[in-house]
Amino acid sequence: MAEAKVLNVAVVSAERALWSGQAKSIVAKTPEGDIGILANHEPVLALLVDSSGLKIEELDGSTLMVAVHGGFFSVSGNEVNVIAEVAELAEDIDVERAREALARLQAESSSDESEQAALKRAETRIQVAGIVKTVSSR
Repeated sequence: MAEAKVLNVAVVSAERALWSGQAKSIVAKTPEGDIGILANHEPVLALLVDSSGLKIEELDGSTLMVAVHGGFFSVSGNEVNVIAEVAELAEDIDVERAREALARLQAESSSDESEQAALKRAETRIQVAGIVKTVSSR
């Protein structure tokens, strides 16, 4: 019997279900480093690095990028569940708004923990949206 070569993926945040579908692979950032998930991967339960990118390679070869801010993911069989505190699909990110927020936060140069977290979120949003534009322009 042939082994399955696809992952069934669900990405959800506290606000809503963002995306679900089948994928060839997923790359996520964990505190231990990047982890790549392919079909038939061993079970995993891991934290996501706060304000990082999640890369999903869809079956047609296209790449879906997601900005995730906190949360975790689990792999069981060929089921992958990504549960983030906050998450945005790269295509939904308003890059100009993120740039304005980044500029404002950099100008304030506060050492406040919540403002530093907001700064990292803005940087991540810009990076994830930029990766999508680079990938899709090839």
